[in-house]
Amino acid sequence: MKHIVILGAGTAGTIMANRLTRLLTREVRSGALDITIVDRDDQHLYQPGLLFIPFGIYERRDIVRSRHATLPHHVRLLYGEIDRVDTQGSAVVLTDGRALGYDVLIVATGARTLPGETAGLTGHGWYENAFDFFSLEGAEALRTRLDAFPGGRLVVNVMDMPIKCPVAPLEFAFLADWFFTKKGMRDKVQLTYATPLDAAFTRPVAAARLAHLLAEKDIELVTEFNVGSVDGTAQRMRGWDDRELAYDLLVTVPLHGGASFVGRSQAMGDDFDFVRTHKYTLQALAAENIFAIGDATDLPTSKAGSVAHFESEVLAPNIARFLHGVPLAHDFDGHANCFVETGHDKALLIDFNYDTEPLPGDFPFAGSPLPLLEESRLAHQAKRALRWVYWNLLLPGHAVPGLSPQLSMAGKHAAPVETHTFPDPRAPQTKRGGAVK
Repeated sequence: MKHIVILGAGTAGTIMANRLTRLLTREVRSGALDITIVDRDDQHLYQPGLLFIPFGIYERRDIVRSRHATLPHHVRLLYGEIDRVDTQGSAVVLTDGRALGYDVLIVATGARTLPGETAGLTGHGWYENAFDFFSLEGAEALRTRLDAFPGGRLVVNVMDMPIKCPVAPLEFAFLADWFFTKKGMRDKVQLTYATPLDAAFTRPVAAARLAHLLAEKDIELVTEFNVGSVDGTAQRMRGWDDRELAYDLLVTVPLHGGASFVGRSQAMGDDFDFVRTHKYTLQALAAENIFAIGDATDLPTSKAGSVAHFESEVLAPNIARFLHGVPLAHDFDGHANCFVETGHDKALLIDFNYDTEPLPGDFPFAGSPLPLLEESRLAHQAKRALRWVYWNLLLPGHAVPGLSPQLSMAGKHAAPVETHTFPDPRAPQTKRGGAVK
């Protein structure tokens, strides 16, 4: 019997469990192949929904389901904490001493937030006047604070890249503009968006468009602001260059890293515990029978649900090829697309890959009613429909009509754009917790 072990029953791991069960149905049903997925609990969280919790659009019940309900019957869900992976011995060691042997390992443990690595962030004022919204607890606490916020300076801050869903902090700023406008108090709130990048986003074409929207909505853009410490008592952030940014309410996206066990596993991770992964095959560099998907990888593309879905369409066949001794396909091109909620019942869509910027045009083909890089009510409706799509199409591992795992240039056209230089988010000069890593 062959054993596939999947680490992580979140978006990427669940999609892979469903896809592999269908792709390898004969082997699974005959008992020739066993699939086990490991996670710490039975709570599956629809992470894109966290953005809407602080504004009262979603409740906890809208974005949490049982993991069992999302997995196929033939997959065994095992609860446990992972201590390390023995990459040479092909075994996963859990913290309680159990060891799971595997013929194929898929690492899908995502990214974790590390607020404690920024000096002072989780000290005085944490969850009082400084919040994250990348956790359920943080998003719910922030909702209470937003409801009672009397006005002042609200700073939306990104500590460093990479992060899960790179457009989410921008979306928060846009939704905050809408939220306070609807409350009739927008004139009492100064909105500031502070980023370590030298522009509003990581891709120049989209950065130019998003910067224009920030200006249009009177949201101050502060670039190249690399936070060294937070003083919760004085309600100030200090940058490594000694610039300071005061706030009455701080909404921060903390530092991110991969799962801690990755750093304890021989040759598996980079300096931030993301799995070193071949960018076209999704095979891990640590061993030929290890693969990675989703936010867990070190790939130079967005850490977003759409990416995990596109990756799964390449990875599942590659797993089958590996099991049958067939060379792997080099088919993943870094494809990502994201709906960016811009408030006032509008959103815009970006579509790109490793080599191609988000371009203007129509999606998914020329003449279609959904524009790229332009606000529209249709894009907003599509964004809100994603929750249904997530539970009913993406998680079960079904193909989405009209969407290819590879980027299509249909309907797109090039446009001149101001050029920006963006740092490698995994470059060694990044400072974390007062040290250079």
